[in-house]
Amino acid sequence: MDEPLRAWRDTLEDLGVMGFVREPVEPAQAQPQAAVPSSAPPARPAPARVPAGPEVKRAPRPVPPAPSAYAPPADPIGCPPPEAVAAAPDLTALQQAIQGCLACPLGPSRLKFVFGEGDPHAKLMFVGEGPGRDEDLQGRPFVGKAGELLDKMIGAIGLKREETYIANVVKCRPPDNRTPTPDEACACLGYLHRQIELVRPAVIVTLGATPLRELVGISEGITRVRGQWKRVQVGGREIPVMPTFHPAYVLRQYTQDVRRAVWADLKAAKEWIDRPAEG
Repeated sequence: MDEPLRAWRDTLEDLGVMGFVREPVEPAQAQPQAAVPSSAPPARPAPARVPAGPEVKRAPRPVPPAPSAYAPPADPIGCPPPEAVAAAPDLTALQQAIQGCLACPLGPSRLKFVFGEGDPHAKLMFVGEGPGRDEDLQGRPFVGKAGELLDKMIGAIGLKREETYIANVVKCRPPDNRTPTPDEACACLGYLHRQIELVRPAVIVTLGATPLRELVGISEGITRVRGQWKRVQVGGREIPVMPTFHPAYVLRQYTQDVRRAVWADLKAAKEWIDRPAEG
């Protein structure tokens, strides 16, 4: 302590105020407190880190290749040229010219080529969509359940099956009886046109939406168009067309209204072919 301060302290002691000014006291060091027991469970030690192994890269999942486009054969049997089709003088020659056709993917999967059958000079011609299972087995159009109903429909207007001509847009069965694609129909349409040219029917009855779309060029729903006369130009001739329901649809929707509609359509077609010849 400095001398002036010591003298000042002595004076205060003489005056009886000893302790008024305290000497600086060294701060006491904080004593460590005893740990208070806790009710919480002791913390678990952190798990030891396991060194990561080398990263395993999974092989990418293989992507299946896109289906390749069908390549038709180039020979005249597998892909009959339009010139040979147009040159066929009759239905027998036409069938011989095209029965080996593989121009679309339906050809390799067929059992039998379903050309068509009936009177080669019929006034009434029926055009359906394509062969089904029974037709593919027998090589004849409309021989299954739908064919049985078509026979009854023809008989109802006073005709026999063999007095008409029956064909389809495509000559080979589509898988699972699905609707033919536009490309498949296009590959067969020239054959159908030549059949119509050779038969020269007075009236064509289209059965269902597919022949109406592919042959006549009308894509409206068959329920809206059936019973309304249409026209098609084939071989320089304009032929009246009566659209009606496919027999398979009639079997699924076997109601009085549907049967009456088909009866009205076929009766109109029969009345047309029975008209007296003009001039």
